[in-house]
Amino acid sequence: MGHRPADIELLAPARDADIAIAAIDHGADAVYMGASHHGARADATNTLDDVQRACDYAHRYGAKIYATVNTLVYDDELMEVERLVHDLYRIGVDALIVQDMALLRLDLPPIALHASTQCDLRTPDKARFLESLGFSQLVMARELTLDEIASIRQATTVPLEAFVHGALCVSYSGRCAISQVLKGRSANRGECAQLCRLPYDLVDGKGRVLVAGKHLLSLRDMAQHDRLEQMMAAGVSSFKIEGRLKDIGYVKNVVAYYRRAIDKVIDREPERYRRASCGIVNLTFEPAIEKSFNRGFTHYFLDERRPKDGTAIASIDTPKSQGEYLGRALRCSGNTLTIDTRATLVNGDGLSFIDSHGQFSGARVNRAMENGTVLLRERADIPRGTRIYRTADKVFTDLLAKPSATRTIAVDAELRYTSGLLSLTLADERGNRVTHTLPCDLQAAAKPQGERQRTELAKLGGTIYRLHEAQVPGDIFIPASLLSQLRREAIELLDRAHRITRPVDKRRKENRSYPCPVSTLTPADNVANRLAEQLYRDHGVTDILPALEAGTPANASTPLMHTRYCLRRQLGACLKGKNATALPHDLYLKTGTTLLKVTCDCKACEMTITQHKQ
Repeated sequence: MGHRPADIELLAPARDADIAIAAIDHGADAVYMGASHHGARADATNTLDDVQRACDYAHRYGAKIYATVNTLVYDDELMEVERLVHDLYRIGVDALIVQDMALLRLDLPPIALHASTQCDLRTPDKARFLESLGFSQLVMARELTLDEIASIRQATTVPLEAFVHGALCVSYSGRCAISQVLKGRSANRGECAQLCRLPYDLVDGKGRVLVAGKHLLSLRDMAQHDRLEQMMAAGVSSFKIEGRLKDIGYVKNVVAYYRRAIDKVIDREPERYRRASCGIVNLTFEPAIEKSFNRGFTHYFLDERRPKDGTAIASIDTPKSQGEYLGRALRCSGNTLTIDTRATLVNGDGLSFIDSHGQFSGARVNRAMENGTVLLRERADIPRGTRIYRTADKVFTDLLAKPSATRTIAVDAELRYTSGLLSLTLADERGNRVTHTLPCDLQAAAKPQGERQRTELAKLGGTIYRLHEAQVPGDIFIPASLLSQLRREAIELLDRAHRITRPVDKRRKENRSYPCPVSTLTPADNVANRLAEQLYRDHGVTDILPALEAGTPANASTPLMHTRYCLRRQLGACLKGKNATALPHDLYLKTGTTLLKVTCDCKACEMTITQHKQ
């Protein structure tokens, strides 16, 4: 008996049902989206009707919809969340993405549960514990290396999910308290104030400014499109795109790009991997991730635990989109700019660059001329040699604003006429097979009918199907109206068969005797209600300090950020490197009147940010 290929899932974000449907059309195997509340993105909520619309559409392709119920839950909200989960199960949601362990103690339907990245999964011990709780899929921390992913794979049996593209949180997910402490807006409740994207001064212990007005905590965007095969080999089976607040054009482009990239790996190794859903995608455009919002790209820590000095993980000049690199400025005078580029620019394109004052700036193309020369809508001060990027490609954006993909299911047809019965058997790539029969009195044809019958069977417009192969009795005359009726009714049966037989994941059973790998929980472990506390105590935890959101007061030692990213390394002054003395030992970040202390843990190669009282 051969080894079954692993199902490889491309998991896309969706702010709403329309974007979810677009993600499916452009090749997603699954989509994650928020419901009406408790979805970790306060600005990306959806009604049950909208979530159901997305589910109904996705399920036709064997694709899935995961609902994000991944915020912390307070005691007085537990019953409300329980009712929400029952509603989501009723409308066909395939799984919940969960942070708060209280959900495992609610009276839930048997819906599959996925452990959110907010659960801070970084070690094999944590992974084994989460699997023992009954989670069907584990979302790993973004910071992991390939070796760390492989060690988690060896320790577990359930599918592993990893982020593959999009914005990066500078802090370990679920362990960022800066928004809660400084602004009263909890990231664990979907209200992150994104303080990591602000400009900061880097100062020493005497208040002297070392670096002025830079976005020192703002990371580039992750892009692992060229590491997919290694990630699969390490054990990743679900590849997640970040971006539940992104627009439909972003989702279309990035999903289509990763669909192609993943399929190339699957096509090379079909004995090891297969797609997690069905259907062939046809596009009207050429996907290009650099044309969508990006802050520049990084592999983050995938290749090594301690990137070498100079590895650009952050985008300290701006938190805004960098866009697509065009070339360098040859000359700029007033509002006339000439770029050394092979790209075709058009009226309405948006450009970005670092101006002569060292500031990130942008300009709109008013008129594009030949040889890379453009007239800008405003004057610009751009030194020769400046790198020029295109942040808005008008032609590309206009393409994505229109219907830009179709996705179809292959179906084989067999048409027979025997003893006064005309039957049509349809078999699709999802594994469904139906036969529909109509009684009729047909006669032998005066001339061959095979081509006409195949043409009639192929008229599948308005459905998700496309005819792959057809066997027909070409020597029998079948009226077009009869053949059309037979085809239409058989397709209805095929749709019905898929709805009935579509496999549905169920929640796995919890192993209540499995011990939690730690006996003490701190506020960073995010216990915010009595049921979460009870679950941990059931698994051997003895000391629990509630989450900051649940009332534990913050103090000067409370980590506001806990990161694998290191400012010293980013600025070329790693304490283990030859340039360690390029920066003083005591470092602080200052914004307005707020002063934050930077502490580097060189043994763990991690950094913490705490509030410094002046």
